[in-house]
Amino acid sequence: MAVQLRAQHKSLDKADERRMFPKGRNDIVNVGGRAIGRLTLEPGWRWSEHVKPQVGTASCQVEHLVYIESGRLGSRMDSGEEFVIGPGEVGYVPAGHDGWVVGKDTCVVIEMAGAAEYAKPK
Repeated sequence: MAVQLRAQHKSLDKADERRMFPKGRNDIVNVGGRAIGRLTLEPGWRWSEHVKPQVGTASCQVEHLVYIESGRLGSRMDSGEEFVIGPGEVGYVPAGHDGWVVGKDTCVVIEMAGAAEYAKPK
């Protein structure tokens, strides 16, 4: 028998958990059995410089499904493929990548998949 979940709503401004790292943070709420995150990434942020030391992997091994609220987020897959996701866009980024803020604006990312594991200390 399936478990019935009750309707829920939470504010990312009152996150269940906040994970800090240099030049950024991950605010996480848990709703409907899922973790949803809001990444706030400052200009100059780069995963390989600011999160890698905290997680200890060669590249980001978290799969992401994201919506970019503001700013621009660059990604480079381990295969060499590069792309940029901008405001109003939804993107899927498989495990095995580096990421960085493109330009001089703070990047705000709503993470619909991957928030539970992202920037989790080793």
